[in-house]
Parts: sequence; C-alpha cells; structure tokens
Amino acid sequence: MPDAPLVLGFDTSAAHCAAALLSGDEIIASAEEPMARGQAERLLVLCEELLASAAVSYDRLDALGVGTGPGNFTGIRIAVSAARGLALGLGIPAVGIPIFDALRFGTEGPCACAVDARRDQVYLQGFGNSHLDEPRVVALDSLPDFDGPLIGTGGRAPALPLAEAIARLAADRYLDAPERPAPLYLRPADAAPARDAPPVILP
Repeated sequence: MPDAPLVLGFDTSAAHCAAALLSGDEIIASAEEPMARGQAERLLVLCEELLASAAVSYDRLDALGVGTGPGNFTGIRIAVSAARGLALGLGIPAVGIPIFDALRFGTEGPCACAVDARRDQVYLQGFGNSHLDEPRVVALDSLPDFDGPLIGTGGRAPALPLAEAIARLAADRYLDAPERPAPLYLRPADAAPARDAPPVILP
C-alpha cells in the first residue's frame, strides 16, 4: 500500500511564521510563531524543525502549499519565494493558496472572509455573495451587506489555523498541475523596499 501523500504548508502573510505537515488526512506536525519581522531567516529553519519532529526529510514531500496573501507585502514575497525555490530544488509542485480560501476552509454555505489591511481597513472577499466575488479593500466599519458569517478580522475565527488549512487545500489541488504560486496583492506596499529586499518574484 503506498504511503499517504505528504504536503508541507506554510505562511508568512501576517505577523507570524507558520507551517504544518499533512500526511494523508492527518496533520502530523504544526507550529506557529508570532513575529513582526525576521520571517526570512526563520521560515526555512521552522520547516526543517517541523520535518525533523515528524522524522520526515524534504525529499519525501509530495507537494508544498503556500499562503499567497493578501496580507503583509514583504511576508508574502518571502513565503512565495521560498515555496518556488523548494519546489524547483525538490522537483515537486508548489500550490499557491489565497488566504481567503484558507480562512473559508471548513465553512459551508455563503460567507465573507476578511484579512487585516491596517488603516482600519480589511481585504475582503465573499463566497456565495456574487457582488463580493472579487477581493477588495474596504473600511472595517462600513462592510457591505453579505450572506453568512464574517470569518477573520472583525469576525469569527477560522475553522483551522492558516498553515493547516493551506496544507489541506494544497493536498486537494496539487495533482492538477498548478501554475507556480504568485503573490496576491490588492494594493502597493506601504513603504519603499528595505535595503536587504527579498528576491524579486518572476512571472
């Protein structure tokens, strides 16, 4: 009987560094560390620690999942760059998972998902609400009407931690030969890139 597929999901789209390892239907290791800075140095080390805790090596992975945003501009670039590099080196697919999809995971029926956009604003996307099918930036105190619950910023907590939802969604999608993950930006960066900027994401 073949081994269950192994999928590593990770995310640095917010003030955290998070990863989860999925074997078949079971999360066998996960970790989330709050951090506003330092994800570039911490992400791959955290992934290595997670794999080691489950006695799994990178070459056993079948796929990667990565949160593509929206969220922190630099954080998204860090995670997407790491996913692309690992996928290339390991010869496995990397699946980009929008944070809206990860927030919605486990919710049935119409809803809206919100991600903190700072400045008293949120990134918002609706599901089962046709007027909100496209993600947008809106003021948190003037959300449009929609059916179902609000999940994320200003609403209820998601069913699963982000990295775990990302791993599960990637496991469902990786066999469809997805395109390389790309950041989901809904507005420009708030500031000029740092002197030691993360790598440029190529198309």
